[in-house]
Amino acid sequence: MADGLALEGALTRLVPTSEDDLDLLAAWFATPDFVEHWGGAPKPREEVAEKYLGRRPRVESFLVLAHGTPVGYAQYWHAGTAEGGIDMVLTAQARGRGLGPDAARALLSHLRGNLGWRRVTVDPARGNLRAVRAWQKAGFRQVSCEGETLLMELRLAE
Repeated sequence: MADGLALEGALTRLVPTSEDDLDLLAAWFATPDFVEHWGGAPKPREEVAEKYLGRRPRVESFLVLAHGTPVGYAQYWHAGTAEGGIDMVLTAQARGRGLGPDAARALLSHLRGNLGWRRVTVDPARGNLRAVRAWQKAGFRQVSCEGETLLMELRLAE
């Protein structure tokens, strides 16, 4: 569990979400381009409050910041004692600037170094080439494909 811990990347900083972030997250998740590859449909405020403000201890939720400005949302979830998955979405203005791979590396450093994880997965939409490339830049490799979803994994050194 992050327990309020901010995670530092070279270009990004990830801070745990809080109730104070609800207006921002609700606005983002109501925007079609933000949710295009995240379920495809805008999310109502109540769902955002329930799902994206930190469902501890199983899911940890973060705002992704660049130069102190919120530019996206990230979460990690536990699938076992030493593994789990990451989900991330950036605002349209933040894409293509290397922020996604940087935020992923910050999360991975925390997952490996602080939590002892050995395996992490992501499941981008196959058609979301920008996300697939970003995950590859962070070290993930495709292991399978089911329909429109790729399963990518990264095995972390012990």
